[in-house]
Amino acid sequence: MYFPYLRGRQFELIAIRELVEKSLINKNVMPIVEPVKLSSALIKTLMSFREKDRALGFVRNPQVGSLLKDLSDEKNEKDKDRFYELLNTSETLTFLYADAKLPAHLSSIESRGLKKQDIATICINQDAIPYFKSAYGADSPRLNFIREKSVFRRQMPNQRVLFEDRFLKKKRNVAYLEQEDEPFTSDHLYYKSDGYLGFSDFSVVGDEFTETGFAPYAVAIHIVYLATDQTLRVRHFVSDTNDDITDPAGKFAEALEKLVNWNETHKLDTYGIKSFEEMYKSRSYPGLGIVKKLSIMHHLELMSRYLDGVN
Repeated sequence: MYFPYLRGRQFELIAIRELVEKSLINKNVMPIVEPVKLSSALIKTLMSFREKDRALGFVRNPQVGSLLKDLSDEKNEKDKDRFYELLNTSETLTFLYADAKLPAHLSSIESRGLKKQDIATICINQDAIPYFKSAYGADSPRLNFIREKSVFRRQMPNQRVLFEDRFLKKKRNVAYLEQEDEPFTSDHLYYKSDGYLGFSDFSVVGDEFTETGFAPYAVAIHIVYLATDQTLRVRHFVSDTNDDITDPAGKFAEALEKLVNWNETHKLDTYGIKSFEEMYKSRSYPGLGIVKKLSIMHHLELMSRYLDGVN
Protein backbone atom coordinates (compact mmCIF):
# COMPACT_ATOMS: atom_id res chain seq x y z
CA MET A 1 0.00 0.00 0.00
CA TYR A 2 1.20 3.50 -0.80
CA PHE A 3 0.93 6.39 1.68
CA PRO A 4 1.92 9.66 -0.05
CA TYR A 5 2.82 12.18 2.66
CA LEU A 6 1.88 15.76 1.87
CA ARG A 7 2.02 19.00 3.82
CA GLY A 8 -1.38 20.67 3.93
CA ARG A 9 -0.59 23.53 1.58
CA GLN A 10 -3.25 24.63 -0.86
CA PHE A 11 -2.24 22.84 -4.04
CA GLU A 12 -1.20 19.60 -2.31
CA LEU A 13 -4.68 19.49 -0.76
CA ILE A 14 -6.40 20.30 -4.05
CA ALA A 15 -4.40 17.53 -5.73
CA ILE A 16 -5.59 14.75 -3.43
CA ARG A 17 -9.12 16.17 -3.27
CA GLU A 18 -9.47 16.11 -7.05
CA LEU A 19 -7.97 12.63 -7.26
CA VAL A 20 -10.63 11.33 -4.88
CA GLU A 21 -13.49 13.30 -6.46
CA LYS A 22 -12.53 12.03 -9.92
CA SER A 23 -11.99 8.44 -8.64
CA LEU A 24 -8.43 8.43 -9.95
CA ILE A 25 -6.83 6.65 -6.98
CA ASN A 26 -7.99 3.41 -5.43
CA LYS A 27 -7.89 2.18 -1.85
CA ASN A 28 -4.29 1.00 -2.27
CA VAL A 29 -3.36 4.70 -1.96
CA MET A 30 -4.04 6.54 1.31
CA PRO A 31 -2.76 10.13 1.39
CA ILE A 32 -1.35 11.41 4.68
CA VAL A 33 -1.79 15.12 5.45
CA GLU A 34 0.36 17.06 7.88
CA PRO A 35 -1.75 20.22 8.18
CA VAL A 36 0.13 23.50 8.18
CA LYS A 37 -2.80 25.87 8.75
CA LEU A 38 -6.55 25.96 9.25
CA SER A 39 -7.86 26.75 5.78
CA SER A 40 -10.89 26.31 3.57
CA ALA A 41 -8.82 23.98 1.38
CA LEU A 42 -8.18 21.73 4.38
CA ILE A 43 -11.85 21.63 5.35
CA LYS A 44 -12.96 20.96 1.76
CA THR A 45 -10.48 18.10 1.51
CA LEU A 46 -11.74 16.48 4.70
CA MET A 47 -15.29 16.85 3.39
CA SER A 48 -14.47 15.23 0.05
CA PHE A 49 -12.82 12.21 1.64
CA ARG A 50 -15.79 11.74 3.96
CA GLU A 51 -18.31 12.08 1.13
CA LYS A 52 -16.41 9.53 -0.96
CA ASP A 53 -15.99 7.18 2.02
CA ARG A 54 -12.23 7.22 1.53
CA ALA A 55 -9.60 6.93 4.24
CA LEU A 56 -7.27 9.85 4.87
CA GLY A 57 -4.34 9.96 7.26
CA PHE A 58 -4.14 13.07 9.41
CA VAL A 59 -1.23 14.16 11.63
CA ARG A 60 -2.57 15.44 14.95
CA ASN A 61 0.74 16.91 16.16
CA PRO A 62 2.12 18.66 13.06
CA GLN A 63 5.79 19.58 13.18
CA VAL A 64 5.57 22.63 10.91
CA GLY A 65 3.11 25.42 10.16
CA SER A 66 0.57 27.33 12.26
CA LEU A 67 -2.39 24.93 12.64
CA LEU A 68 -2.26 24.69 16.43
CA LYS A 69 -2.03 28.48 16.71
CA ASP A 70 -4.92 28.88 14.26
CA LEU A 71 -7.11 26.54 16.33
CA SER A 72 -6.58 28.69 19.42
CA ASP A 73 -7.53 31.93 17.63
CA GLU A 74 -11.08 33.05 18.48
CA LYS A 75 -11.68 34.47 15.01
CA ASN A 76 -11.45 30.93 13.60
CA GLU A 77 -14.17 29.53 15.89
CA LYS A 78 -16.57 28.63 13.07
CA ASP A 79 -13.91 26.91 10.98
CA LYS A 80 -12.57 25.21 14.10
CA ASP A 81 -15.93 23.60 14.91
CA ARG A 82 -16.34 22.36 11.33
CA PHE A 83 -12.75 21.10 11.30
CA TYR A 84 -13.20 18.99 14.44
CA GLU A 85 -16.53 17.66 13.22
CA LEU A 86 -14.91 16.42 10.01
CA LEU A 87 -11.76 15.20 11.70
CA ASN A 88 -13.57 12.93 14.14
CA THR A 89 -14.93 10.53 11.54
CA SER A 90 -14.20 6.89 10.85
CA GLU A 91 -12.62 7.81 7.50
CA THR A 92 -9.75 9.68 9.19
CA LEU A 93 -6.77 7.74 10.53
CA THR A 94 -4.96 9.56 13.32
CA PHE A 95 -1.18 9.91 13.03
CA LEU A 96 1.17 11.02 15.78
CA TYR A 97 4.86 11.83 15.66
CA ALA A 98 6.65 9.89 18.40
CA ASP A 99 8.28 12.40 20.75
CA ALA A 100 8.43 13.19 24.45
CA LYS A 101 4.75 14.17 24.41
CA LEU A 102 3.56 10.90 22.84
CA PRO A 103 2.21 9.38 26.14
CA ALA A 104 0.22 12.57 26.82
CA HIS A 105 -1.15 12.62 23.25
CA LEU A 106 -2.17 8.97 23.50
CA SER A 107 -3.83 9.53 26.86
CA SER A 108 -5.83 12.44 25.46
CA ILE A 109 -6.90 10.43 22.42
CA GLU A 110 -7.86 7.39 24.48
CA SER A 111 -9.98 9.59 26.72
CA ARG A 112 -12.07 10.30 23.62
CA GLY A 113 -12.62 6.61 22.96
CA LEU A 114 -9.88 5.80 20.44
CA LYS A 115 -7.45 3.03 21.39
CA LYS A 116 -3.74 3.58 20.93
CA GLN A 117 -3.63 0.40 18.84
CA ASP A 118 -5.91 2.15 16.31
CA ILE A 119 -3.62 5.09 15.56
CA ALA A 120 -0.50 5.35 13.40
CA THR A 121 2.87 6.56 14.65
CA ILE A 122 5.77 8.27 12.88
CA CYS A 123 9.28 7.52 14.13
CA ILE A 124 11.83 9.24 11.91
CA ASN A 125 14.68 10.05 14.25
CA GLN A 126 16.53 7.77 16.63
CA ASP A 127 15.51 9.71 19.73
CA ALA A 128 11.89 8.78 18.99
CA ILE A 129 12.52 5.09 19.63
CA PRO A 130 12.55 5.17 23.48
CA TYR A 131 9.46 7.40 23.54
CA PHE A 132 7.68 4.93 21.28
CA LYS A 133 8.70 1.93 23.38
CA SER A 134 7.68 3.65 26.61
CA ALA A 135 4.27 4.52 25.22
CA TYR A 136 3.46 1.19 23.60
CA GLY A 137 5.37 -1.47 25.51
CA ALA A 138 4.27 -4.86 24.15
CA ASP A 139 1.46 -3.28 22.12
CA SER A 140 1.68 -2.01 18.56
CA PRO A 141 0.06 0.90 16.71
CA ARG A 142 -2.03 0.25 13.63
CA LEU A 143 0.89 1.45 11.50
CA ASN A 144 4.39 2.62 12.38
CA PHE A 145 6.18 4.81 9.84
CA ILE A 146 9.95 4.36 10.16
CA ARG A 147 13.16 5.15 8.32
CA GLU A 148 15.06 2.54 6.32
CA LYS A 149 17.96 2.37 8.80
CA SER A 150 18.57 -0.89 10.64
CA VAL A 151 18.29 0.78 14.07
CA PHE A 152 14.57 1.32 13.38
CA ARG A 153 13.93 -2.09 11.82
CA ARG A 154 15.58 -3.95 14.69
CA GLN A 155 13.83 -2.16 17.51
CA MET A 156 10.39 -1.65 15.96
CA PRO A 157 9.59 -4.82 14.02
CA ASN A 158 5.79 -4.64 13.94
CA GLN A 159 3.32 -2.84 11.62
CA ARG A 160 6.13 -1.10 9.78
CA VAL A 161 5.72 1.29 6.86
CA LEU A 162 8.85 2.46 5.03
CA PHE A 163 8.99 6.26 5.10
CA GLU A 164 11.69 8.08 3.12
CA ASP A 165 12.06 11.24 1.05
CA ARG A 166 12.86 9.94 -2.45
CA PHE A 167 12.86 13.30 -4.24
CA LEU A 168 16.37 14.73 -4.67
CA LYS A 169 15.45 18.39 -4.34
CA LYS A 170 17.79 21.02 -5.76
CA LYS A 171 18.23 24.50 -4.33
CA ARG A 172 17.55 26.06 -7.73
CA ASN A 173 15.37 24.70 -10.53
CA VAL A 174 18.06 25.36 -13.12
CA ALA A 175 20.21 22.71 -11.39
CA TYR A 176 17.86 19.99 -12.65
CA LEU A 177 19.35 20.58 -16.12
CA GLU A 178 22.52 18.86 -14.88
CA GLN A 179 20.70 15.51 -14.67
CA GLU A 180 17.33 15.68 -16.37
CA ASP A 181 16.48 12.00 -15.79
CA GLU A 182 17.29 10.12 -12.57
CA PRO A 183 16.13 7.27 -10.32
CA PHE A 184 13.23 8.01 -7.99
CA THR A 185 12.40 4.82 -6.05
CA SER A 186 12.06 1.05 -6.11
CA ASP A 187 10.16 0.89 -2.80
CA HIS A 188 6.99 -0.28 -4.56
CA LEU A 189 8.86 -3.37 -5.81
CA TYR A 190 10.45 -4.54 -2.57
CA TYR A 191 8.52 -3.19 0.43
CA LYS A 192 6.67 -6.46 1.04
CA SER A 193 9.74 -8.69 0.80
CA ASP A 194 11.57 -6.27 3.11
CA GLY A 195 8.90 -6.76 5.78
CA TYR A 196 6.86 -3.57 5.41
CA LEU A 197 3.09 -3.19 5.18
CA GLY A 198 3.47 -0.23 2.84
CA PHE A 199 5.74 2.57 1.68
CA SER A 200 5.56 6.34 1.98
CA ASP A 201 7.33 9.34 0.46
CA PHE A 202 6.83 13.07 -0.19
CA SER A 203 5.94 12.59 -3.88
CA VAL A 204 7.70 15.12 -6.14
CA VAL A 205 7.55 17.87 -3.51
CA GLY A 206 10.17 16.67 -1.04
CA ASP A 207 10.42 16.92 2.73
CA GLU A 208 11.65 20.52 2.88
CA PHE A 209 9.00 22.96 4.11
CA THR A 210 8.95 26.71 3.56
CA GLU A 211 6.19 29.10 4.60
CA THR A 212 6.34 31.23 1.47
CA GLY A 213 7.15 30.72 -2.19
CA PHE A 214 9.39 32.78 -4.43
CA ALA A 215 9.66 33.67 -8.08
CA PRO A 216 12.05 31.16 -9.69
CA TYR A 217 14.58 31.91 -12.40
CA ALA A 218 13.71 28.58 -14.05
CA VAL A 219 10.45 26.63 -14.29
CA ALA A 220 10.69 22.87 -13.75
CA ILE A 221 8.05 20.17 -14.23
CA HIS A 222 8.82 16.90 -12.42
CA ILE A 223 7.22 13.77 -13.89
CA VAL A 224 7.70 10.24 -12.53
CA TYR A 225 7.40 7.23 -14.81
CA LEU A 226 7.90 3.47 -14.73
CA ALA A 227 11.12 2.34 -16.38
CA THR A 228 11.43 -0.96 -18.25
CA ASP A 229 12.57 -2.67 -15.03
CA GLN A 230 9.48 -1.27 -13.25
CA THR A 231 11.48 1.04 -11.00
CA LEU A 232 10.27 4.62 -10.81
CA ARG A 233 12.35 7.33 -12.40
CA VAL A 234 11.76 11.08 -12.48
CA ARG A 235 12.21 13.30 -15.49
CA HIS A 236 12.80 17.03 -15.01
CA PHE A 237 11.57 19.32 -17.77
CA VAL A 238 13.26 22.69 -17.30
CA SER A 239 12.92 26.00 -19.11
CA ASP A 240 15.82 27.36 -21.16
CA THR A 241 15.67 31.16 -20.67
CA ASN A 242 16.67 31.30 -17.02
CA ASP A 243 18.64 34.52 -16.60
CA ASP A 244 16.02 36.37 -14.51
CA ILE A 245 12.55 35.98 -12.97
CA THR A 246 10.61 37.65 -15.77
CA ASP A 247 8.11 35.88 -18.06
CA PRO A 248 7.15 32.79 -16.02
CA ALA A 249 4.53 31.95 -18.66
CA GLY A 250 7.21 31.80 -21.34
CA LYS A 251 9.44 29.66 -19.13
CA PHE A 252 6.53 27.29 -18.47
CA ALA A 253 5.88 27.00 -22.22
CA GLU A 254 9.50 25.97 -22.77
CA ALA A 255 9.39 23.29 -20.10
CA LEU A 256 5.96 22.11 -21.22
CA GLU A 257 7.05 21.66 -24.83
CA LYS A 258 9.85 19.37 -23.65
CA LEU A 259 7.33 17.31 -21.65
CA VAL A 260 4.89 16.98 -24.56
CA ASN A 261 7.64 15.97 -26.99
CA TRP A 262 9.05 13.41 -24.55
CA ASN A 263 5.61 11.92 -23.94
CA GLU A 264 5.14 11.23 -27.65
CA THR A 265 7.40 8.24 -26.96
CA HIS A 266 6.39 7.35 -23.40
CA LYS A 267 2.61 7.60 -23.92
CA LEU A 268 1.70 8.46 -20.31
CA ASP A 269 -2.04 9.07 -20.12
CA THR A 270 -2.90 10.09 -16.59
CA TYR A 271 -5.21 13.01 -15.84
CA GLY A 272 -2.21 15.14 -14.93
CA ILE A 273 -0.38 14.45 -18.18
CA LYS A 274 -3.52 14.98 -20.28
CA SER A 275 -4.04 18.32 -18.52
CA PHE A 276 -0.49 19.38 -19.36
CA GLU A 277 -1.05 18.41 -22.99
CA GLU A 278 -4.28 20.44 -23.12
CA MET A 279 -2.38 23.46 -21.80
CA TYR A 280 0.20 22.98 -24.53
CA LYS A 281 -2.52 22.94 -27.20
CA SER A 282 -4.25 26.02 -25.79
CA ARG A 283 -0.97 27.83 -25.03
CA SER A 284 -2.27 28.60 -21.54
CA TYR A 285 -0.31 29.25 -18.33
CA PRO A 286 -2.09 28.09 -15.15
CA GLY A 287 0.41 29.30 -12.56
CA LEU A 288 3.10 27.34 -10.76
CA GLY A 289 0.73 26.05 -8.08
CA ILE A 290 -1.27 24.17 -10.71
CA VAL A 291 1.94 22.77 -12.17
CA LYS A 292 2.78 21.26 -8.79
CA LYS A 293 -0.78 20.00 -8.34
CA LEU A 294 -0.81 18.19 -11.68
CA SER A 295 2.63 16.65 -11.09
CA ILE A 296 1.42 15.24 -7.76
CA MET A 297 -1.84 14.01 -9.29
CA HIS A 298 0.07 12.23 -12.05
CA HIS A 299 2.39 10.50 -9.58
CA LEU A 300 -0.39 9.27 -7.31
CA GLU A 301 -2.59 8.09 -10.18
CA LEU A 302 0.37 6.24 -11.70
CA MET A 303 1.07 4.46 -8.39
CA SER A 304 -2.60 3.60 -7.98
CA ARG A 305 -2.65 1.97 -11.43
CA TYR A 306 0.57 0.07 -10.67
CA LEU A 307 -0.73 -1.28 -7.36
CA ASP A 308 -4.00 -2.23 -9.03
CA GLY A 309 -2.03 -4.43 -11.38
CA VAL A 310 0.10 -6.23 -8.80
CA ASN A 311 -2.41 -6.79 -5.97
